[in-house]
Amino acid sequence: MSAVHIIATCDTKGLEAGWLRTRLQELEVDVRLIDAGCLGMPGAHPDITREEVYRAAGTSHAETVRRGDRGAAVTAAARGVAAIERAAYERNELSGVISLGGSAGTTIGTAAMRALPIGIPKIMLSTLTSGDVRTYVRDKDIVMWNPVVDIAGMNRINRMVLGNAAAAMAGMVNAKPAVDESAERPLIAATMFGVTTPCVEHARGILEDTGYEVLVFHATGTGGETLEALAREGLFAGVLDITTTEIADELVGGVLSAGPDRLSAAAEAGIPQVVSVGATDMVNFLARDTVPECFEQRSFYQHNANVTLMRTTIEENHKIGTAIGARVAKSKGQSALLLPLRGVSAIDQEGKPFHSPDARAALFEAVRQNCGSVPCIELDLHINDPGFAAISANKLLELMQKGS
Repeated sequence: MSAVHIIATCDTKGLEAGWLRTRLQELEVDVRLIDAGCLGMPGAHPDITREEVYRAAGTSHAETVRRGDRGAAVTAAARGVAAIERAAYERNELSGVISLGGSAGTTIGTAAMRALPIGIPKIMLSTLTSGDVRTYVRDKDIVMWNPVVDIAGMNRINRMVLGNAAAAMAGMVNAKPAVDESAERPLIAATMFGVTTPCVEHARGILEDTGYEVLVFHATGTGGETLEALAREGLFAGVLDITTTEIADELVGGVLSAGPDRLSAAAEAGIPQVVSVGATDMVNFLARDTVPECFEQRSFYQHNANVTLMRTTIEENHKIGTAIGARVAKSKGQSALLLPLRGVSAIDQEGKPFHSPDARAALFEAVRQNCGSVPCIELDLHINDPGFAAISANKLLELMQKGS
């Protein structure tokens, strides 16, 4: 029977997890409580015991207690619940996951959630929610829910917040699935930033008119990571990687890096791809006062109060172009690189704050020198010109035709 799983360290969050289980049952949701605790006595009777959790992690509860290492216990519990949840999903016994906790509980609960595919409802009631939660969410559809007060006993705030979370989970698991009329259309991934939106929107229209469904990923680090993960799962017929700005952040030290594996999945899997250099003229920071002191003399553009853009230098553009060219050169399938000679973003063109022909020249030359046998097509257009978008989309259609 399919059920919602509650993941909690029942030695420290047993009372609250028990209350949440009762509330979900009142909402006519089948529930199973998993105890991911270790050292203290459980404050609620679990349906899946901590002994089962540590056994699923390849160890034992007794051995974990003997070691007395809280960090090791959390790591093992996270591994164990991830294995249990994945197995329950594969048996069609899982309808959703909800967890609650502080740093340890959040580490454990989100590890289980990240082991599940997109679409399974996932709610994490975490005292860390008001901070940077990228480490916990990564590339999955996890709802991070702020409990407002610490999860330490039941009170008027806890009852409201946990009750709302329970109602949200009940609504998700009991709702009729939306009819997906596009399920049979092959998928294309595209990458976009605000400064490349006109290009990607125009290209998306062309691809959708041809019969494809386009998933657009915002190139904010997690967007690129998600694209890479889904490409490895074989979800895409093609990739239109117009906006590779995350590589600039990776190499220079911005806040929107997607890590060193960016631009690798489609190449390794042989998925047809068209790659460009969108928004590589910039590195991203948060509010102006968050910019590291070592960059103080650089050229900045204040996108808004919470986003500060820093112009990449000639030397940085050479590094970025080298990385893009070298990564695409490893492609096992049909690939092409497109270079917009008149500018790589909305603010990199004549009369705009990041206009720099010298920086672009260094970028393009490095791409040419490192792309190997992958065709490098130079267009005397700006990246947001409709002509550049049309050529990009049609080139991808051509490569997918060849690949098939």
